[in-house]
Amino acid sequence: MKAPRHFLQMRDFSREELEHVFHRTKVIKERFKRYERYWPLQDRTLVMIFEKASTRTRLSFEAGMQQLGGSAIYLNTRDSQLGRGEPVEDAAQVISRMSDIVMIRTFEQEIIDRFAGHSRVPVINGLTNEYHPCQILADIYTYIEHRGPIQGKTVAWVGDSNNVCNTWLQAAEIFDFNVHVSTPPGYEVEPERAGLYGTDHFEQFADPMDAARDADLVTTDVWTSMGFEAENEERLRDFADWQVDGDMMRVARKDAVFMHCLPAHRGEEVSAEVIDGAQSVVWDEAENRLHTQKALMEFLLLGRVND
Repeated sequence: MKAPRHFLQMRDFSREELEHVFHRTKVIKERFKRYERYWPLQDRTLVMIFEKASTRTRLSFEAGMQQLGGSAIYLNTRDSQLGRGEPVEDAAQVISRMSDIVMIRTFEQEIIDRFAGHSRVPVINGLTNEYHPCQILADIYTYIEHRGPIQGKTVAWVGDSNNVCNTWLQAAEIFDFNVHVSTPPGYEVEPERAGLYGTDHFEQFADPMDAARDADLVTTDVWTSMGFEAENEERLRDFADWQVDGDMMRVARKDAVFMHCLPAHRGEEVSAEVIDGAQSVVWDEAENRLHTQKALMEFLLLGRVND
């Protein structure tokens, strides 16, 4: 039995494979906009396992699988044997015998790695503490849609060096662009945790204005990610000078876009002026989770589809 392909972090795919997924995203999205039925995954079943709360991840995967002709089953660890101590390896053996593809949104990357190691079907990382590859798929596709190729461009990351930041750093190595990161002291990027091989595409800045200067894309995330709620008050103080506001966007390139994976807190990590302004592409970015993930599932289940 051939081992399945998984998408657990960005580097699981080559640049050429990711570019194929982007090409298929464009085709699939255009069909969706024309209300043209496209059911390549008819009779296929996606199992979605959630240990962390979700809006966009659940909606985009569930709607996406249905739009491709398949069905999606939602499992929350609180309501399954996984939440009562069943070994991840045993759950993977059973779930992968009853489905065609699995998406997991959980805490430690180790959990999804162990599951994938015992799964007979493809496994997709819907978010872990370390990485969020499906989000960056959508983000890069959104940039390409609005501004063209991302190679050679500069992405400014302002805020916490979290899972989304880590995944941007991996993507920069694959697609040959640069990431300028500015975090408060004590929240810097940890190269080993980010899975970085080198620092050729990554630079840290103490001042967020310097990170944003001449950037083609400015992006951020909430100051307190899931699992860190106990630190919220401390983080509000530590991150107070790391809000993406109009002044910061004005030092970026004139045609720079703003992104945020959502949900956003206006007045904290981003001002209302920016997220609701002309440079913001956050709603296209959110919608593109749907389309890039459809192309991803098509690729994992059917391989290369050319039309």
